[in-house]
Amino acid sequence: MHNEEQATFEPLLEHIAARFRLLGEPLRLKILAALASGERSAGELVILVGASQPNVSKHLTALAQGGIVRRRKVGTSIYYTIVDESVLTLCDVVCASVRRQFAAKAHELGMDTPH
Repeated sequence: MHNEEQATFEPLLEHIAARFRLLGEPLRLKILAALASGERSAGELVILVGASQPNVSKHLTALAQGGIVRRRKVGTSIYYTIVDESVLTLCDVVCASVRRQFAAKAHELGMDTPH
């Protein structure tokens, strides 16, 4: 890669790394899984992911600031929806890869694999 191309590519790599860091929290992945079927209120998400309201709120704020979810206020309720659906595809790809690795390791060890 030439110096000019590398100089242009470096900032892009920083944004890509930031996106992966954003998705590196298990609770955020649970939130995204809960939102995969559509818009949900903050209260619904608290119940679905089994975490405290302040903790869910903190992670929703991070996801919103990262451009992955959008919030919409209706009266006193706030609703969230996924706006960057590429994260769902990415999660599906990674989950499938991890499942294959677990299955291969379990097979090596002569254990039943989880389905």
